[in-house]
Amino acid sequence: MRGRRCDGYDALPARRWRAPDVGSARCYVERAPRRVERPEHGVKAGAVPWARTPSSRFTSAFGDQVAWLAPHMRRMPEFVELSRKVRRKRDGILRSIALGVSNARVEAVNNKIKVAIRQGYGFRSTDDLIALIMLRCSDLRPALPGRATA
Repeated sequence: MRGRRCDGYDALPARRWRAPDVGSARCYVERAPRRVERPEHGVKAGAVPWARTPSSRFTSAFGDQVAWLAPHMRRMPEFVELSRKVRRKRDGILRSIALGVSNARVEAVNNKIKVAIRQGYGFRSTDDLIALIMLRCSDLRPALPGRATA
């Protein structure tokens, strides 16, 4: 038996359910579900036709796709290797997620070094290039002759 609609409870925020991708675009189904009153359970969120359970965050089609892919991916060498790497580095991955750490600073310094090398093309000595890189990547602001310091 379907529950009867509860007008006082119908102002729920919109929820999203993950659906199968279309090409390279991620797809979601979004809707504000209604609450219904059921004699055996009281007031609950109503069922939606695209999900197996009201608490699910995935559409039935997405669940079917994952269930089909899981056993097939286990045999693909690329996924086997990826799985090994994730298992081997699991603690570090979880730690970096918990701490909110990223490699953005390292990538920024690498980019500064690459730009300095490109601009330093033609330097006669590697010492000059290393000095330029160290100057660019540090917080040092030496006083230059003929220029006012700010």
